[in-house]
Amino acid sequence: MGRRPLAVICAALVLLAGAGAAYVTVHPGSPHHSTPTPTPTPTRAGPRSPALPDLGTAAMPLASGVAATLGRVVRARALGGSLAGLVVDARTGTQLFARGASTALPPASTVKLLTAAAALAALGSDATLSTSVVSSGRTLYLVGDGDVTLTAAARRTYPAPATLDALARRTANSLGSGATPMRLRYDTSAWSGSDTAPGWNAGYFSAGDVSHLTALEVDEARLRPGAAQRWADPAGQAAAAFARALHAHGVPVRGAPQPGTAPAAARTVGVVRSPPLAALVERMLTSSDNDLAEAVGRAVAVHDGLPPTFAGAAAAVTRELADLSVPMTGVRLLDTSGLSHLDLVTPRTLVAVLRLVDTDHRFAAIPVGLPVAGLTGTLADRYRRGRDRAAAGQVRAKTGTLAGVSALAGQVVDVDGRLLAFAFLTDAALAPTTAEHALDAIAARLAACGCS
Repeated sequence: MGRRPLAVICAALVLLAGAGAAYVTVHPGSPHHSTPTPTPTPTRAGPRSPALPDLGTAAMPLASGVAATLGRVVRARALGGSLAGLVVDARTGTQLFARGASTALPPASTVKLLTAAAALAALGSDATLSTSVVSSGRTLYLVGDGDVTLTAAARRTYPAPATLDALARRTANSLGSGATPMRLRYDTSAWSGSDTAPGWNAGYFSAGDVSHLTALEVDEARLRPGAAQRWADPAGQAAAAFARALHAHGVPVRGAPQPGTAPAAARTVGVVRSPPLAALVERMLTSSDNDLAEAVGRAVAVHDGLPPTFAGAAAAVTRELADLSVPMTGVRLLDTSGLSHLDLVTPRTLVAVLRLVDTDHRFAAIPVGLPVAGLTGTLADRYRRGRDRAAAGQVRAKTGTLAGVSALAGQVVDVDGRLLAFAFLTDAALAPTTAEHALDAIAARLAACGCS
C-alpha cells in the first residue's frame, strides 16, 4: 500500500482538536472569581467532530522486520550504550520492538506528554486559567491563578493570550469614570512551596529555561517578548506592568504595587481567561514550554485536591495517569516539566500515553501539539540532512534534552500507512546534537519501514 499523506492525517487531527463546546473555567486556588455564563455553542449539523483516518487497515509490520530495520541505529555510539526503547502498533498495541522498555530513565521534556494527558483527562479540553482583579475599599488586588501565557498587550499569536491591557480596561469600566487613586496589591497565594524542584539547577534560571515560578507572571517574566532573560521577581514585574496599564485606562495607582492576599469578601471588578486547555497543551508540547507545563500540573493538583506545589502537581499527574490505566511502575516525578534530573519514566509509560489518542478523542490535542519533523517546534531544525530528510513531515514527536539525557517519543506512519507509536530514552548521551541525530535516525528508519 502507498504512503498515506501525513497532511491528511494532520488536518483531521487539527479539525478534531478544534471541534468542541463553549469554554468552562477552572479557578485553581482563589475564592475571588465569578463564574460567567458559558458562551453558547453554535448548533452544528452532523457529527461534532470528524473521525480520525483509519490507519489500522494497512498491513501491520512484522516485529522481525522492525528489529532488522533498527538493528544498527539503536546501537549508535552517540547514545552511549544506554538506550531504552519501545515501538508498538498504535491501533492494537502489538509490540514490534522492545529494548529495556520497562527501564526507568530520566525523560527530560517528554514528561510533558504525561502532564498533557493528565490535564486533559482531569480538566477537559475547554478548561481555562484566569487572572482577576478584586476590590476592597480603595485597594485593588491583582490575583494570579497560574495563567503564565498572560501577556502585557495583544499579540498576533496562536493561541491568542489574555492580556493585562484587557484586564485593566475591564477594571476601569467596572470602577466607572472619575476613579479615585487606588493602591495596588498582588496576590500569588494560588500557588505555594518552592519555586525550584528537586533535581533542578540554578543554570535553568540564568539560561532562561524557566522563570522563578509564581501564579502571577506576564510574558513568562521575560525582559521583553521572545528574550531568554527573565525578571528575578515575576509577580512584582507583572504588577508594575498592570499599574501602568491601569493608568493608561484612567485609573491612577497610588504608590508602588506591594504583595498582599486579597480579602475573601473582596468584589471582583475584572477577569481575563487563558485560551482553552487544548490550545495550551498544543503550545506546551510544540515549544516545550516549561513554565506552562508547571502551571498545567498545578491546575491538575488543585482539581484533585492536592497542594499547588511541585510535589502536589507530580502526585496529581501520577494519579490521573494511573486512573487511565497507564502503566506507572518505575515512574517517579519531581516536577511536571521534565527539568528535574531525578524524574524517571519508562518507554512503556510514554507509549501508553501516546496510544490514548487512538482510543479517546479527549486527547486529540496531543498529536496536534507534537512537533513535526523538519517543520515545527523543537523539531523544526531537525531532519534537515542526510537520510533523515526523507522523514521530514512524517514524524511527530516530543523531544527531551538534559545534560547526558536525550529522548524522543511520538508517532510515525510507516511506508505501508500503519501508525506506530514509539519512545526512546538514553541517560548516557555523549553530546546533545549527536544524540539527537541518532534518535532522529531511529524514527526515520521507522518511517521508511516496509516491514510487513
